[in-house]
Amino acid sequence: MATRSSRYAINTGRRKEGFGEWQLEVTEVAMARMVGLLFRQVALVWWLWCLSAASALRFSERGQFKILQVADMHYANGKTTECLNVTQEQFARCSDLNTTAFLERMIRAEKPDLIVFTGDNIVGSDATDPIKSMDAAFAPAVAAGIPWAAVLGNHDQESKLTTREGLMNHIVTMKHALSLVNPPLTVQNPISSMDLVLGADGSKLQGKSVLNLYFLDSGAYAPPPNPNDEYDWIKPSQQTWFKKTSFKLQKNYTSAPEAQSESAPGLVYFISHCQNMLNLIPPTSQA
Repeated sequence: MATRSSRYAINTGRRKEGFGEWQLEVTEVAMARMVGLLFRQVALVWWLWCLSAASALRFSERGQFKILQVADMHYANGKTTECLNVTQEQFARCSDLNTTAFLERMIRAEKPDLIVFTGDNIVGSDATDPIKSMDAAFAPAVAAGIPWAAVLGNHDQESKLTTREGLMNHIVTMKHALSLVNPPLTVQNPISSMDLVLGADGSKLQGKSVLNLYFLDSGAYAPPPNPNDEYDWIKPSQQTWFKKTSFKLQKNYTSAPEAQSESAPGLVYFISHCQNMLNLIPPTSQA
């Protein structure tokens, strides 16, 4: 492919030594690459600055940050939903409200900086109204005023009244929720998001993320035709998003100002489907 070129003259200021004026010839393709590289660098700085400015998460002056992880609440209709796997004496007085009370006690006892709900928050097939069930399940976190994030499991979307996307679109509107649906770097539909935990206020790392949190939606049930797989999985598009996002964050962490010699740690949250994990283990070892 032929390209036109532009010619630029650079005066070295050293004519007496025979250097005169250097001529630098740069093709338009090369110029476009230079401009593109500059644009990406500016975009990276802007993107990280926006994330840092918006982040409500920060290590304490003592260097501590506590995360409370809550999984498999299986919430449904509150008081009218009876408990499973309890004694006969407990059965009559046990319901979803026990889960709510337990979570409230945990929040008061642990005083977390962030609460992460990692799927199967509700049982959609049992919920009369899945949106109301979601509100009730997350109510202790909302009432406590603590930042929280959530991913979905296979049971969350089992209701015929709403879709997986509908549930997430509701979650992101709730108070103190940090979850996002389809961030700009996601290339396909699967839900992925992230949060930054910044260094302690007033410290040298107050402007850097010293802990990167990623939230991935591993789906519900395997789409057809997948006769040997019961559950869904993390998609290639999410893996691509994770690699690109992680690379940008690590590049920022090891760059000036306050460049660090090692990568910042990270945590990835998603619901792990047991059968998919068993598929990775040789049958002779599963026992």
